[in-house]
Amino acid sequence: MKTPFIKWLAFFLVVAPAAAPQSFSPTPEESRALASISVDSLRGNLSFIASDLLEGRDTPSRGLDLAALYIAAQFRRAGLEPAGAEGYFQTAKMLRVAPTGEPFDLLLQSGARTLAVSRDRTTVVSRQPLELSRAPVYKIADLADLRAAVVKGKVVEVDARREGARSLAQAAALLRPAAVLETAEDSVPAVPRLIDPDEEPSLIGGVPRFIVRDREAVDLLADAKTGETGITVSIKLPAPTATAVTVRNVAAMLRGSDAALRGQYVLLTAHYDHIGRSAAGEVFPGANDDGSGTVSVIEIAQALAALPVHPKRSIVFLTFFGEEGGGLGSRYYTRHPLLPLSQTVADLNLEQVGRTDSRTGAEISNATLTGFQYSTVARTLQQAGELTGVKVHETPNGDDFFDRSDNQTFAEHGIPAHTLAVAFEFPDYHATGDVWQKIDYANMAKVDRMIALGIVMLADSPSPPSWNRDNPKVLRYLKAQ
Repeated sequence: MKTPFIKWLAFFLVVAPAAAPQSFSPTPEESRALASISVDSLRGNLSFIASDLLEGRDTPSRGLDLAALYIAAQFRRAGLEPAGAEGYFQTAKMLRVAPTGEPFDLLLQSGARTLAVSRDRTTVVSRQPLELSRAPVYKIADLADLRAAVVKGKVVEVDARREGARSLAQAAALLRPAAVLETAEDSVPAVPRLIDPDEEPSLIGGVPRFIVRDREAVDLLADAKTGETGITVSIKLPAPTATAVTVRNVAAMLRGSDAALRGQYVLLTAHYDHIGRSAAGEVFPGANDDGSGTVSVIEIAQALAALPVHPKRSIVFLTFFGEEGGGLGSRYYTRHPLLPLSQTVADLNLEQVGRTDSRTGAEISNATLTGFQYSTVARTLQQAGELTGVKVHETPNGDDFFDRSDNQTFAEHGIPAHTLAVAFEFPDYHATGDVWQKIDYANMAKVDRMIALGIVMLADSPSPPSWNRDNPKVLRYLKAQ
């Protein structure tokens, strides 16, 4: 039934090197594995992962738990080796932080203007109560804006959409401000959040932290100058409730075939959570973000598991909880690695690989990468694209998205890590219209074949991927090695 595609693919793999010379040549078995990546299988998996039954896969939720069980079942079906501490699962104990029913007040004042921010547009992240009266807001854009003398007793504001925002918030907290205020996209519901009680002291140091998603407030702070903004905050924030919860990463391994290299690991990752439901009960299905990445990890894992001879390095397939909550699952993994980070040579993270209706036009047979010039991974994927008919290209603003997904966590540990997408921006982002019926499954299958081949090439390469030392943007990641 797949014979015509196999013949086409084999022909393409033979003739492509004439146009794009390279050293890698897939085996007939690898060509058959790529051909097994199925439109129907992708559609079937995603129609479940993004179904209303899973209620938007919020972290934590029953829907998220069902998704984890489903992913593990697919890894088990493929015969992949469990890589979790508990079979296919890596279990994390966290706290669900939610506001109490006590009165809540948040006022921003700028000159004669007073703006009240409602509880449903404010997310509490820390466990501390907070009461301030007209505390000055000090806005930071980079580390140069931080000095202990100027932030003490003030509310430090960080735009969570900026590159390096989490690191900025952490650095600010070390200087003991009165609070850290983060502004974020207003499309995300202000839902209760998870915190990792083991990570919290090092992450924010006990400083009260809250996220504001009110459109007027976000615009007011965005328009303010860096440093002393002239804006003040008055807030009465009762101590939130904290409930213990259990969440899980899902992990499987394809053990490498080379005795010298199987102890090195190439990761293929995606986050399987989304943002749940609105206050009115509407489901945010998250089909493209990131159901598409999740089912692509499943499909590629199943295809490569069928190889009679595995690639030389071991390949680890990981799906994370809590990316929408700030990379919780990937950060938990790097603090409690299932496999040595020192032996992890690359992470290719998948996000938004299903929709081709980009805001800038149709993206057919295309894929892009965050931090395109940061490491040698991009060139390997370009070669895989040349062999499979997918153009892997650099997007002008791609670096802006580098720290906005789980790849960032691994990069901070010195591991070459990127997020691959068909388009960084698409209609229905974090909206109820991101449904499985809008996915271009034929294109997703084609892109997945390129990804699968690229992963094999990374696993078989004599040398592991490396950072581009000539790029100043990767200096912090080189230092982390």
